[in-house]
Amino acid sequence: DPLWSRGLGDVYKRQTVDLLKRCCQICGITHINNMPLNKVSVSRLLSEKSASIFCVTEETSIEQAVSEMNRQRIGSILVKKGSSVCGIFTERDVLTRVVSAGRDPKATQVRDVMTESFQFICPDTSVEDAMQMMTNKRVRHLPVLEDGQLRGMISIGDVTRWLLKVNEMEAENLRRYVFAEYPG
Repeated sequence: DPLWSRGLGDVYKRQTVDLLKRCCQICGITHINNMPLNKVSVSRLLSEKSASIFCVTEETSIEQAVSEMNRQRIGSILVKKGSSVCGIFTERDVLTRVVSAGRDPKATQVRDVMTESFQFICPDTSVEDAMQMMTNKRVRHLPVLEDGQLRGMISIGDVTRWLLKVNEMEAENLRRYVFAEYPG
């Protein structure tokens, strides 16, 4: 079909998902597989993504840290002192504390510009609470710590992908229900 080959399929799919989202809101659908959205924990998101966690030491130069972030295609990297996380270094830190301040990336260490007082969550934090924290605190990355130990990192991209998956599943369930194919 020529419409689909011109990329309009994505537009129609997006419009359909948006319409079904509105229907879910109107109908009060707040559950996924009989689980309230505010009860789904970030540990579920962690289980569905790569287990890779990228870290640098606090002595790492800005140049090396940014190079690693670019190589891994990530927007933040955790900073460790020994075995514990002592900060987070983000794209925002590069812009506000390195570029704007005119610092030399080769001579400046991550410890001098990292965010030391960073936001984090626990594995049992709900996805809804994580989204709220990201919005309220204006952060895009949340380390997941349990008893002081690093368990993973959740990004706004992870949450968005998960929500898209949930919305597509709900849309499919509604489509099946409307066309009498719903198993339940």
